[in-house]
Amino acid sequence: MAPHRHGGEYPASMSPDEPIDPTSSAGDRGSWRGHVLALAVLVGTVMLVLALWRNAYDRELVAAQAEFVVSSQDIAGRLQQRMLNCELVARGGGSLFASLARPTPTQWRAYATNMQIELRFPGMVGLGFAAYVPQSRLAGVQLDWRDSGYGMLEVWPRGLRPVYGPILYLEPRTSGNAAVIGYDMYAEPARRAAMEAAMETGTARLTAPVGLVQNAASAPPALLLYVPIYRAGDLPMTVAARRESMQGWVYVPVQMTPFVRMALRGIHQAPVFRITDVTDGVTMPVYETSGARRSESPAFFHHEVIEMYGRRWRMDFASPPLDRAAPRLRSLQNTLALGLFAALLMYAIAWVLARTEARALAIATRLTEDYRRSELRFRTAMQYSAIGKALLDGDGCIVEANQALGAIVAVSPSALVGVPFETLFEHGDGDNVSGETDENGVHRTTRRLHRGGGEPRDAHLTYAPLPGNIGQDIAGLVQVEDVTERLRAEARVHSLNRTLEARVALRTRELSLANYELETFAYSVSHDLRAPLRAIDGFSRVLAERYADRIDEDGRGYLGRVRRAAARMGELIDALLQMTRVSRSDVKPVSIDMSRLAEEVVDELRAGDPQHQPQVVIAPGMGVDGDAVLLRNLLGNLLGNAWKFTRGRSDARIEFGRQQVAGGWEFFVRDNGAGFDQVFVDKLFRPFQRLHGEEEFTGHGIGLATVKRIVERHGGTIRAVGQVGEGAAFYFVLPTG
Repeated sequence: MAPHRHGGEYPASMSPDEPIDPTSSAGDRGSWRGHVLALAVLVGTVMLVLALWRNAYDRELVAAQAEFVVSSQDIAGRLQQRMLNCELVARGGGSLFASLARPTPTQWRAYATNMQIELRFPGMVGLGFAAYVPQSRLAGVQLDWRDSGYGMLEVWPRGLRPVYGPILYLEPRTSGNAAVIGYDMYAEPARRAAMEAAMETGTARLTAPVGLVQNAASAPPALLLYVPIYRAGDLPMTVAARRESMQGWVYVPVQMTPFVRMALRGIHQAPVFRITDVTDGVTMPVYETSGARRSESPAFFHHEVIEMYGRRWRMDFASPPLDRAAPRLRSLQNTLALGLFAALLMYAIAWVLARTEARALAIATRLTEDYRRSELRFRTAMQYSAIGKALLDGDGCIVEANQALGAIVAVSPSALVGVPFETLFEHGDGDNVSGETDENGVHRTTRRLHRGGGEPRDAHLTYAPLPGNIGQDIAGLVQVEDVTERLRAEARVHSLNRTLEARVALRTRELSLANYELETFAYSVSHDLRAPLRAIDGFSRVLAERYADRIDEDGRGYLGRVRRAAARMGELIDALLQMTRVSRSDVKPVSIDMSRLAEEVVDELRAGDPQHQPQVVIAPGMGVDGDAVLLRNLLGNLLGNAWKFTRGRSDARIEFGRQQVAGGWEFFVRDNGAGFDQVFVDKLFRPFQRLHGEEEFTGHGIGLATVKRIVERHGGTIRAVGQVGEGAAFYFVLPTG
């Protein structure tokens, strides 16, 4: 059967990818409009690309210049920091004069060697000291130098001057540095100006560029940094007092080329720069970058003026050419080309879109058919589902119902149309409707509905929001599943559970009553047993005291045995009662510091047995939640056993700590005492079971049984590990605090 053709829809034999006939007038008009639109898009995008490119170019240029300025300021800061390091080295040498009137050459050499000047401070020629010597004290200084075993101090250049500043120390001891010992730096104007400024201000001062004596005449100029040294290490308040207290200068000669190279270490591409000393308006070159290509035209210039220990330096920076100073500009050319290409591409896209308008209509038609088929699949799935389903409108009335829902309520699906969905349920059932709703708005609940001519049924309902077609009042889909038999089965299970709970409660009451009667019996027995024991002990004591002269030695021994047995029987009764109390007492959990509790127990053991002093190690900060009285009883038994079984060992050691295990912390009490055979570990925690004889170690055999009950009352476990003659360890798990 041939398909019916609607207006605007392609025949079934026609593919939506087939081209539209260009000879039609509508096609020509669409093509013309498409070309105009594509041309407008091309012009607009080209203008936009050019404007954006120019804006990006200007921003990139400004960013490159700012980066160059930051790099220049970073270099200036690095030079200041390196010069500050030189001052710190000099002041470190000056600290020797704070503890010594004047350090010896050996002490000076040791300090300079420890500083590793050549390795850590490239450019620093050495660390030296020049004395401040008025003419009247020059001869005395030379005699002291000779008497100290350093030979004759020759001060040069020769001549009479009011003040001398001869070099006494200069380390490291290279041949060049050794040759300048005795050189009077105060005689040279540039050095004297910096030395006097340092002396009068009490601060470090730098010289103008000068030639070092140890260098050749053709060597580049260097700088000297002076730090004044006053007697007693103080800083006098006035200039006159500073001259009077002046002892000399610690100074550092600096070669600028390696000094600057070290400062620039780590900078990938440093700009070309020149340093000029412009102090007092006099221009003197300090440093200039070597190997700079003068023929290249810099992209940017920048200068910084910095104060450097009394000198003013001007630093002139020149960037590389534009292609290297702002390398990202080159990528902008590619971006421009890419933008123009994108404009052409958009022109092509606009033209293609105009050509594909008709094809879009065919695609829309195909989507409409897909939607129709999807709706048909939904209808089929609803109608033939084994679960009852119904479409509801905004008022909750049934718009459409399937056969399964009609079977559940015993009404035909057609008769359900227009019926309010709520009327299907028993009167008053909706007053206490509960359920759950997920994040998608799907609501699930269980309600009771009535059937025509039948008993009520329980139904599980699932409400889901469902949009209908445009103009169609459909608000949701409800799914109805008969769960009457399942709920009845669940009710039977709940009834059995309630019966079981009643039986458990009855057995619990019976067990509690039995325990109470057992405890009452234990107290009664202990009371009844104590009276005969007191009689046995009392009459035995009377026999021993009144008839001692009539009883021979064997008889007195028998009486002693009877009294000791009675006393032990009393102790066993007390221990049994204590174990009963542990089993019956209520657990009152609080936060407890087990470390502090263990220390208190150990203090009591030391006071009771001062002759036995084992090494006791208690880990700090061990907290638990438990009953304070029961846990003290637990530690008293475990630490008391460790104390007892280590008696007699010179290297006795007891340790209380904890270790991480799966699920929490496991505490342990460990000793190196008598130990036990692991074969008999099951007997340890039984009442009145002993692995050692009474003559070896005293006890009742109740302590470890009590410990086990305390641990179990806290919901924990306990285990023991031991070896004869090497000690024992008890591990128990408690809830941590």
